[in-house]
Amino acid sequence: MSQAFKDRLLPAVTGGGFAMDGYWIWCGSVVKSDDGKYHMFASRWSDQLTFAPHWVTNSEVVHAVSDTPEGPYVFADVALPPRSPEYWDGRMTHNPTIHRHPDGRYILFYTGTTYDEPLPTPQTPASHELAWEKARCNQRVGVAIADSPGGPWQRCDAPLLEPRPGKWDGWMNTNPSAVVLPDGSVMLYYKAVGFSKDLLRYGVAKAQKVEGPYERLLDEPIFRFDSTNDHIEDAFAWHNGQRYEMIFKDMAGGICGEPKAGVHALSDDGITWQLAQSPLAYSRTVTWDDGNTTEQAFLERPQLLIENGQPTHLFAATGTMPAKQSANHAKLEKSWNMCIPLSQG
Repeated sequence: MSQAFKDRLLPAVTGGGFAMDGYWIWCGSVVKSDDGKYHMFASRWSDQLTFAPHWVTNSEVVHAVSDTPEGPYVFADVALPPRSPEYWDGRMTHNPTIHRHPDGRYILFYTGTTYDEPLPTPQTPASHELAWEKARCNQRVGVAIADSPGGPWQRCDAPLLEPRPGKWDGWMNTNPSAVVLPDGSVMLYYKAVGFSKDLLRYGVAKAQKVEGPYERLLDEPIFRFDSTNDHIEDAFAWHNGQRYEMIFKDMAGGICGEPKAGVHALSDDGITWQLAQSPLAYSRTVTWDDGNTTEQAFLERPQLLIENGQPTHLFAATGTMPAKQSANHAKLEKSWNMCIPLSQG
């Protein structure tokens, strides 16, 4: 019997991962380059603005570098800055997930959006309506391609998927997870909703090449639970050489037993999925390499560093909250990406 995913988690690295003074940091994804360095792609926006709702209006994807997978990572450049509002991703980029193509190119999937209003600043912050009804409904999944992790990045001028009005994914799509297969084809998993306050669910599409076109493989979401627990996000999928695996966030806790913890699922074809025998992938209770144990308010957007086809490190976005405050993004005091090494074998 294979080892449960949660049993592979080693102590988290104190001082590892990626943090940046003056910015909220979220969504860390790491790849190793041919020179042996490690490159993290993350989301950032000014901490002079509130965490929420400004992630959806002000985020940009940045690139940071480390000599080790654990970090700490040092800021290198802005990979996907804002561009003109007429582009689908002209005002915001978020949710980066980085991969190597079999031909050696670097493939960066991400979420973008656009809106007509001025970019919010600390003096003119976003209204709730702007963030959640205008910018949020325009979110789409896209891809950028480069020969080097330092760019330049060639973005596609159209998103990879459009919403389907009247369907479960009819309002927006976001939070991409991609499996780039040995033949260069891509299995793309995406989060979507049918309307603003709908439950979060995941669909699957496939393309023969990174740029698309992408064809949905199922008309319905890849997971269906009961109405209380059918609310998931932050998927990361990979192929272990024999089958597909996925971890994702359980919003309500009814799937893995802990709210906002991780779920582990398996699939032979990437389309039909079953929960692992031990479905809890990770807990928000974290043991650190200095001996401390903490309960993190958030452990989100989990992504894995894959080397030689096997996961070696888990990266997750987290943050600190005021004492005696329940988990609420609006109350975050600081955020960063943390690193949890995985045992091998």
